[in-house]
Amino acid sequence: MPYQETINYLYSRLPMFSRIGAAAIKNNLDNTIAICDFLDNPQNKFKTIHVAGTNGKGSTSHMLASIFQEAGYTTGLYTSPHLYDFRERIKVNGVMCSKEFVTSFTNKVKGLIDQIEPSFFEITVGMAFEYFAEQKCDIAIIETGLGGRLDSTNVIHPELSIITNIGWDHMALLGNTLPQIANEKAGIIKKETPLVISELISETKIVFEEKASHLDAPIYYAEDFIHFNNFQNNWDSSLFEFTQPLIHLLDAPLFQKTFTVQCDLPGKYQSKNLKGVLTAVQLLANMGWNLKASKVIKALSQVKKNTGLMGRWECIQHSPKMILDVAHNEPGIIVLLEHLQSIHFNKLHIVTGMVKDKDIDAVLNLLPINAQYYYTQSHIPRAMPAKELKEKGNTLNRKGECFDNVNLAIAAANKNANHNDLILVIGSVFLVAEVNRSLF
Repeated sequence: MPYQETINYLYSRLPMFSRIGAAAIKNNLDNTIAICDFLDNPQNKFKTIHVAGTNGKGSTSHMLASIFQEAGYTTGLYTSPHLYDFRERIKVNGVMCSKEFVTSFTNKVKGLIDQIEPSFFEITVGMAFEYFAEQKCDIAIIETGLGGRLDSTNVIHPELSIITNIGWDHMALLGNTLPQIANEKAGIIKKETPLVISELISETKIVFEEKASHLDAPIYYAEDFIHFNNFQNNWDSSLFEFTQPLIHLLDAPLFQKTFTVQCDLPGKYQSKNLKGVLTAVQLLANMGWNLKASKVIKALSQVKKNTGLMGRWECIQHSPKMILDVAHNEPGIIVLLEHLQSIHFNKLHIVTGMVKDKDIDAVLNLLPINAQYYYTQSHIPRAMPAKELKEKGNTLNRKGECFDNVNLAIAAANKNANHNDLILVIGSVFLVAEVNRSLF
């Protein structure tokens, strides 16, 4: 099959969460194990780091990938979902896997697909593992898709696991309390494998500690090792100042007691992800990985360049400023709004579309009343119709108009905005994915 025909087959043949929601989710790892067995367990042929969390796991994964690339390691990166090209999910040293590989892999597993009826995510996880083994990766950064315990990626035995944070998202699948959600994320903890918690909240601490204790997994809270002191922001990067209060307890500390990091993923909220990443890097260096402070600092200054990350406070237009961000749930919107307070602009224009299985009222209630709204939708079955979203927004005093697609909404915002205004496109990964970048 040609490449596009292969992609069409994968989308149409396999249940896909981003399109149909919970119906695509399996409640066990049987299919993933069967796929890996069929492929001769490629996930055991390279080292891994496993990353889970409600928000921040994508940024964290890309930061880590950039660091290992800069250190000279052949580095795999598996993330989801993609924005524009399916192959964004599977990269080695920042380069997407080839179209030929996607086609040959799909042809290889077609019979297995007919036999076990896997989901789209289960097959793409197997595809990533096969590619990383084929490319002889030294290490691969593996981001969970949803949850952790039953996530298809949870068949690896990583060098280290990271849980970025716990917040309200996917409650229908993960649980209605923060401890229940944490329990699902804690499913990635492995026996005697270090665990880093990037952001700790009191309600979930006991969940992690009980699980880690049961598995003899040492647990490291980033806040104990790295304190966030200060922050300077510009549109394309941010400067973070950190202190290591327990530096005297570290074996061969990588950084000085007080140090700064320039990161091209701007936003004060990235300080939480950075604390987890920097704690993990210190642990990995002590485990024998050749990670030098100078390389780490350089890697964090060019995460986007090294990995091709898009959609995290991404400025695609400068007059007026237009930012794309995939924030789509309460925790993500809260930190996004916190970042808005650190920058200067005149009027705020918000282009937004969301999916139906989010707590939309909660998100809308967080957004500023004095912004001008442009309601739209992505073109997937899970998307809330723009008209319905507009009605919700107007009811909550977030008044605006609706548009058939995000590019029409952006055009209207551009027409209404002045030079010093800010246009913010948020609410859904799938909405950001439909922005026509060739227009900017």
